[in-house]
Amino acid sequence: MTDLSQAPQAPAETAIIGGTGLTELEGLAVVDERVFDTPWGAPSGPVITGDFRGHRVLFLARHGHPHTIPPHQVNYRANLWALREAGAARVIGVNAVGGITPAMGPARIAVPHQVIDYTWGRGHTYYEQVGEAVLEGVTHIDFTFPYDESLRQALLEAASRRQVIAVDYGVYGATQGPRLESAAEVARLERDGCDLVGMTGMPEAALAAELGLPYACLALSVNWAAGKSDHIITMEEIASALAEGMAGVKAVLEEVIPALKGVEPVGNP
Repeated sequence: MTDLSQAPQAPAETAIIGGTGLTELEGLAVVDERVFDTPWGAPSGPVITGDFRGHRVLFLARHGHPHTIPPHQVNYRANLWALREAGAARVIGVNAVGGITPAMGPARIAVPHQVIDYTWGRGHTYYEQVGEAVLEGVTHIDFTFPYDESLRQALLEAASRRQVIAVDYGVYGATQGPRLESAAEVARLERDGCDLVGMTGMPEAALAAELGLPYACLALSVNWAAGKSDHIITMEEIASALAEGMAGVKAVLEEVIPALKGVEPVGNP
C-alpha cells in the first residue's frame, strides 16, 4: 500500500481542478507543466504550475484539455494524487451542476456544504488492495463535513469582495452520468435533500479527505435539473449559462488565490 501520509516534495500551493467550461485558466502564465505517473494510473492531464495574477497556483483540467473524458471515466484517484505530489496544500474543485431548489437557478454560483453520493463503479478510495500490495488494515476516514469550512468561507468572502452573488450552502447530489437525470430521479434527489446535481463531485471530495487535503467545491449551475422547468434541457441553454456564470467563477478565483497565500489550512470543527 502506498503511504498516503508521504509529504510532497514541492512547495505548498492552492490547486484548482477545472471542470466543464474551465479546461484552462485565463490569465494563468504557465511556469511548468508536469505529467505524473501515479500508483493509480494516469491523471486527466498534466499538472500545470503557473503564475495567476502574481500568485503561484496549480491547475488540472478534470476532463482533459480538450474536454474528452466523461465524468464516470475520470481517474479521480490519479488526479488528486498528482496534485498532492505537485505540492497542493488545498484543492478547489470547480463543478458545473444542475439546479434543483429555487436558489440554484442557471448561472448561479454556490459553495456547497454537504454531499450525497449516488455514483457507482468508480475508483473511490485509496484504501484498497491494488496489484500485489497488501493492506495493513481496514481504514475508515471521518467524512461528516465533506468540504473544508475554512476554504468554503474563503470562497464566500472572495465572492462578496468581488460582488459576485454566491449561495452559501447546498447539498450536492453526485450522480453517475454521463447522461442527464430523469425527472423522477431529480424528484428523488430533492426528497433526499439535494439542492444541486452534478456528476463529478464524488469521489473527488472523499479522495481529497483521504489524502488530508482541504477541499471545497465552487459550483456553477448551468441549467435547471430535469423536471424543474417547463422545457427539456438543451446544450444551448447550458452553454449560455456557462458563458454568463463563468465570469463570476473566475472573479472568485482571482480574489481567493492571493487571499489563501501563506494561510495554513484550519479544517472543520
